[in-house]
Amino acid sequence: MSAELHPYHRELEAHIQSLLPAANLKLSPLRFESAAHRELKLWLIDPVGMDAPLSEEEVSAVFADPPYWSFCWGSGLALADRLLAGGHSLKGKTVLDFGCGSAVVGIAAALAGAAKVIACDIDPLALKASALNASENGVELEFLDDFFAFEGKVDILFASDVLYDPDNRPLVQRFREVANEVVVADSRVKDFAEQGFALCGQVRAVTVPDLGELESVKQICFYQNRRS
Repeated sequence: MSAELHPYHRELEAHIQSLLPAANLKLSPLRFESAAHRELKLWLIDPVGMDAPLSEEEVSAVFADPPYWSFCWGSGLALADRLLAGGHSLKGKTVLDFGCGSAVVGIAAALAGAAKVIACDIDPLALKASALNASENGVELEFLDDFFAFEGKVDILFASDVLYDPDNRPLVQRFREVANEVVVADSRVKDFAEQGFALCGQVRAVTVPDLGELESVKQICFYQNRRS
């Protein structure tokens, strides 16, 4: 199905414009450093026309209901690159993309050979954006809005930029319960000291569209935990 005809496209764009009247969604090709032979496209906020400072009302609206799914955050981009480049064996495996946002990681996992990919997010619009993006890239995802109600098991769980808030750290134990292997990508946690996790890589990546983030936030660390 063409993404422009996808039933969620108009709804997502209308939501963005309810927050930022000048905003539009744009089908954005992603640039990969390690997996240059693969292409992936996402519907993301179009930076054109967004140079002017936001009004007080717009800032309040965005903070009240942040459209995280309209950006491809650096950690998700870096992790997708890692998957497309063969950094993890996914052939025939069941994968869960936690806090999926745009589902860039889940889509990359599907393109890299995963047999089943579950995109999980508490934001219903993120799940609709994930469905739109999956359709654009010719892959199928399953969708989950309540991680703690999930009763299944997966081979590997990916989580990008979800643990910078200390209140979210208890999620790690639940990650271990659900998955045989857990991979965390984070741009803000540089000393992830959870027991059983080890640093397994570090790369530089820039959020799309570029938010002008600090250079330190563009350094992405990967941490891995695998059951023996």
